[in-house]
Amino acid sequence: MVTTYIQQLWRMSDSSRLDEIAVPKRLVPPHIEALQAYQPGRPADALKSELGIDRFINLASNENPLGPPKSSLRAIEKALTEINRYPESGGFKLREALAEVYRVRPDNVVIGSGSESIMANIVRAFLHGDDEVVTSEGTFIGIYVLVNSQGVKLVKVPLKNYGFDLDGIANAVSEKTKLVYLCNPNNPTGTMFSRADFEAFIKKIPDHVLVILDEAYFEFSMGIAEFPDSMTYRYDNVLTLRSFSKAYALAGLRVGYGMGHEYLINYVNKVKLPFEPNMLAQVAATAAIKDTEYLGGVLENNDEGMRYLTNEFEKLGWEYVPSCTNFVMLPTESPEKVKQINEGMLRRGIAIRPLTAFGLPHCFRITIGLPDENEACINALKELY
Repeated sequence: MVTTYIQQLWRMSDSSRLDEIAVPKRLVPPHIEALQAYQPGRPADALKSELGIDRFINLASNENPLGPPKSSLRAIEKALTEINRYPESGGFKLREALAEVYRVRPDNVVIGSGSESIMANIVRAFLHGDDEVVTSEGTFIGIYVLVNSQGVKLVKVPLKNYGFDLDGIANAVSEKTKLVYLCNPNNPTGTMFSRADFEAFIKKIPDHVLVILDEAYFEFSMGIAEFPDSMTYRYDNVLTLRSFSKAYALAGLRVGYGMGHEYLINYVNKVKLPFEPNMLAQVAATAAIKDTEYLGGVLENNDEGMRYLTNEFEKLGWEYVPSCTNFVMLPTESPEKVKQINEGMLRRGIAIRPLTAFGLPHCFRITIGLPDENEACINALKELY
């Protein structure tokens, strides 16, 4: 029956007839059928052509507007003649560089095609059966998709003042809880829980419960005294995730890393794809992690941009959520208002991020851009808000 169904699909020339075929229920598990596919934004070139504009400003994806480090570009150029070869499977040079920075052993480090890839491998390695995951509402939607794709129960605790309610999450942990996911600073709200909050929280979590601390925006908050840098603790049941996509501007190469007890990292490595991430990603990231001068320029641009945007919001009387990241979130009075603003910004050649998919339909998020991009964003918002 399944073979017949697939043959019918293969032979159909008119995709509109797909609905005429009944899909065998056993072909796709119910928890996969229930998933919503990721809806990417429209390509910039297509929008420019449709709108008749020369410039498109993307402030929707929390990307680094300064472009990649020159040190990474030089490393990529040097490696180009070797792309006919598979990358070194263990990614030892990158893991060794990360281990040196964080004063751990390479066996404590796992690398992947973005930190979300490592998160997916953690889910695959440790979740099964009647395990449960506890996290927050209004956080990174990737964790929702990954957990739901495993058919595992996901418990979501409401946000508190747009931040993680760590007491509520700790109270939601049950005998079936296998994993707790925390995002600090949180995407998409930009809020941060403090060192004191985390230290009180972790004491309530049983040793057998794994805690993912997603710190994709770590670099933007590391100068804050109260930020609980997970790598200063060395808890055996905590897995740290970080990324080269944000502060290091390597989003297009997809490279991230995780750190934790070698016992846990070993199991994550067992299920990850070999030769991941790709060779160019590995050499670019190895160069970037050592480029402190570049990172300093990124943080300076981000600080200046954040001051400019929030000062403008305050002068205009617009509510915003104080952020510890490279983006800022603005609540509005309704989802309809967000839709109006988003459509108006697109017509003016500027992309922002409505947060309906994150469970915050009355909010939108703006990435810090270059100075002229930030100014163009404010000028456009003045016409729409």
